[in-house]
Amino acid sequence: MALLFVTLAGHGHVTPTLALVEELVGRGHEVDYATGAEHARAVTAAGARWVELPGLPPFRPSGGDLFAAWFRHYFAAMRAVHPVLLDRCRTRRPEVICYDATNWPARIVARQLGVPAVRCVPHLASNESFKLVVPDAAGVIADDCARFSEEHGVELDVVSAFDVPEALNLVFVPREFQPAGETFDERFHFIGPLLGRRAAEPWSPKHPDLPLLYVSLGSIMTDPEFHRACVAAFADGTWQVALKSDDAGPVPSTVDVQGWFPQPAVLRRARAFVTHGGMNSTMEALGCGVPLVVVPQTPEQEVNADRVRELGLGERLADVADLRAAVERVTADGAVRRNLDRMRAAIRAGGAAERGADLVLGLVS
Repeated sequence: MALLFVTLAGHGHVTPTLALVEELVGRGHEVDYATGAEHARAVTAAGARWVELPGLPPFRPSGGDLFAAWFRHYFAAMRAVHPVLLDRCRTRRPEVICYDATNWPARIVARQLGVPAVRCVPHLASNESFKLVVPDAAGVIADDCARFSEEHGVELDVVSAFDVPEALNLVFVPREFQPAGETFDERFHFIGPLLGRRAAEPWSPKHPDLPLLYVSLGSIMTDPEFHRACVAAFADGTWQVALKSDDAGPVPSTVDVQGWFPQPAVLRRARAFVTHGGMNSTMEALGCGVPLVVVPQTPEQEVNADRVRELGLGERLADVADLRAAVERVTADGAVRRNLDRMRAAIRAGGAAERGADLVLGLVS
């Protein structure tokens, strides 16, 4: 079978799909992956053939409403993707298109050509009972959507640019983490996080005799001031810290500062995780049974942080001065440990890439 994956950009969107690509390729299927150049090496390493999409240009807002500027920026990038994707699919027609939930051009191309589509959801899913908050600023693309619809003879409005379920939606979280999870119908399959080969990446702590704290605000955000506060909070040497940062200042020998860590390997050894609350990071920590101290950077991450707190899987940090105490609370709390064990079992029951591949292949069998 010939399949096409489509994810323009974002490590948190591309990375969860790679294990699914590996599984499908391992079963003998041919996978193309349409994405920007920065992800070419990752998708080819997973066994796919890279299809180049116009990259997401650097985002350089010049004042005003940041979210409004971002939505215009992202819509312009998506608009540029559509003709490239349509031409590719007409030239080399896939049997199934698997696309990231934020990449509406793939959904439209699938409809235009009558190709079965699978929607990959790397964040919380939405239905009538629960909806991820779409900032009011998203309305700034309403005119752009209308112009695109008229130009191409398709249906696209602000709502459908964000959320239109397919007959098959693969959600990379367990149903137990999803708010109102019991209200989602048979179209939604909560298969949990997908690691694939990343689960076997090597890494060893420099001080194996000390408890390990992992600190990462993800692949996009950076906050040198917060990183320095982390260093200060754990400078006494009773913990070792793996800190993902490009600028943390002078550090003691028990703090390992790197621009990149093999995250699953670090989390397997960590006692706690200070995180921005991106879904990929959150799920990887929960899959390893690691309690979370969440420092959200975006509205979506705030929802994730509140869900972590609600389910008793960690805390949302309100004040950096409480960082050390928060880490020690979540690591010592027996209720948190029991909740983590239940969530870890739910993640294992989701089926991950194996179940995802079964569902994708079943769509056209």
